[in-house]
Amino acid sequence: MRKTRNILAGIVLSVSAGIFLLSIVFRLTGIYYNNTPSFPVGFYKIIDAPVGKGAYVSFCPPQDEVFDMAVARNYINTGNCPGGYGMLLKRVFAQAGDTVSINEAGITVNDGLLPNSAQLKTDIDGSELPQYQMDAKMLDDSEYLLMSDVNPNSFDARYFGLIAGLQIQHVVEPFFTWGY
Repeated sequence: MRKTRNILAGIVLSVSAGIFLLSIVFRLTGIYYNNTPSFPVGFYKIIDAPVGKGAYVSFCPPQDEVFDMAVARNYINTGNCPGGYGMLLKRVFAQAGDTVSINEAGITVNDGLLPNSAQLKTDIDGSELPQYQMDAKMLDDSEYLLMSDVNPNSFDARYFGLIAGLQIQHVVEPFFTWGY
């Protein structure tokens, strides 16, 4: 029995070490693994492209109580970003010159309502979600609207508002994904 436990412990340790080393290799080669439902699960590669509408971007959330709540409720992972937050992957839906408003009905960009942008009152566990509100505002050069258009349950701009350009780390593109 003891021998079986030692073998199983060795296997678990080897697999854990392998996953850890693989994650380091991925980061060094510019590949992110997305395991959240905001976008298809899989691998996204850093590309040399400008931040613009439609681009997938990775960003460090700003230190803020809404992101503290998101970590506490496991909406986002912990990580190496300031505040101990994990990096997030979202898509750019508005940038400088676009007019954006956010309310319970959803997010409008240049008077068009974005799909899957209505705010939910509660999460899947019944906990109240923040209800971010923003009257129509023309974005300046440092502001971006980041969200998921494929998952109506995504934790995105509906709940935390605009993100400063300085928070954006990389532009990425799907490399090998599955789902959706």
